[in-house]
Amino acid sequence: MYSLIPVVCAQDITALVRALPGSVAQGLIWGIMAIGVFLTFKILDFADLTVDGTMATGGVVTVMLILKGWNPVAAVAVAFVAGMLAGLITGILHTVLGIPDILAGILTQLSLYSINLNISEGKANQAVNVDMYKLVVSGRDNPAAIVTVVIILLVVIALMYWFFGTELGFTIRATGCNPNMSRAQGINTNVAKVLALVFSNGLVGFAGGLLSQYQGNFDVNMGRGSIVIGLAAIIIGEVLCDAAFRKGCEFYMRLLFVIVGGIVYYIVMVIILWLKLDPNDLKLFTAIIVAVFLAVPHIQAERKSSFKMAGKRSLNGKA
Repeated sequence: MYSLIPVVCAQDITALVRALPGSVAQGLIWGIMAIGVFLTFKILDFADLTVDGTMATGGVVTVMLILKGWNPVAAVAVAFVAGMLAGLITGILHTVLGIPDILAGILTQLSLYSINLNISEGKANQAVNVDMYKLVVSGRDNPAAIVTVVIILLVVIALMYWFFGTELGFTIRATGCNPNMSRAQGINTNVAKVLALVFSNGLVGFAGGLLSQYQGNFDVNMGRGSIVIGLAAIIIGEVLCDAAFRKGCEFYMRLLFVIVGGIVYYIVMVIILWLKLDPNDLKLFTAIIVAVFLAVPHIQAERKSSFKMAGKRSLNGKA
């Protein structure tokens, strides 16, 4: 720990401050993607690896449509539809063909790599001239980008909160909670799974479209590691939510804290880069961050159970 003090003191704190608005903006955009992951991972209990490909699909669809003369807003809307189609493919592979969830996601993800290259006309990356187009969000104006994405997020969270209060939303939640009981109650769990995958990947594709506009370009590898970032945002958000609300978090609060988790994740990444640590170790640090936040709930549960056991032993001893 003491060896880090000279390293920290040697850095320019103003550079870190200047980088924070950008990290917040990116954290918010990735937060949209994390909400999509939350839908499958936490609600449906489905480990969907499609998102690594869907993120890039949303990006390439948006960039190519803008280059073809489409309005950037319309391009992002199409990216949402493209993401939904990717989720539909994974859902069909899993429910109709009986392929396990992880393998179904991997197959779709692999196929999307080639599909994305075909959409981008064989090029691994495509750029959008920020000066030529009025983009929805742009890295050149972080304050405006933050405000825009916050408004989008509030709309997304409000719509999800409303949807999961409907009968259809309850069927998806019931399917994720107990699929056997859901089938016994007459719920078509296959339809519920497909719908959840469609909505989830639609949000991921939408986030990819926003990210490509923010960065000003698409890269075929831009979605690599998306599932890890999404899980990191979810786990960090849940730990912070449980710490802030001891009596339990409402559904909409968990969604909000998923966004907070995405921001925290990106701020940590910016701090790591600011400390001039080896960029090749970013994936390692990501794994460490996720592991730490995954371990926190387990450690807390172990401590509570150990205290309860100790209390029972003391009561039995007195008796």
